[in-house]
Amino acid sequence: MIDHITIEVSDLERSKLLYEKAFVPLGYRLSFGKEGVFWAFDVGNGCLFEIQRTGEKPPLTHLHVAFRAGSRAEVDAFHRAAIEAGAADNGAPGPRPAYAENYYACFVLDPDGYNIEAMINEA
Repeated sequence: MIDHITIEVSDLERSKLLYEKAFVPLGYRLSFGKEGVFWAFDVGNGCLFEIQRTGEKPPLTHLHVAFRAGSRAEVDAFHRAAIEAGAADNGAPGPRPAYAENYYACFVLDPDGYNIEAMINEA
């Protein structure tokens, strides 16, 4: 089990706003942080997804993070919320049979080009 993951972002406030909105459908919430330094989001089971300010300029290191959703509707809502918050579409919600028979996912690119996925693999 992963306790937390931290990624560097070029614009902390812009990324904070995007993740705050995109995480609502998944039930994830801003947990704590320090203005101008980092923010931590509670993503369930005591796990944190953290963003922190970087001194680097984009493009940053390639990163892909997948968040497990509770339903296909949550995947759809995550995609809508992320796009409305400024993410770029990188794969509309839909089945991904090449991954697994019942895999359903969407992909967005955050402000730093990180590939963020919401998925469910219904058995």
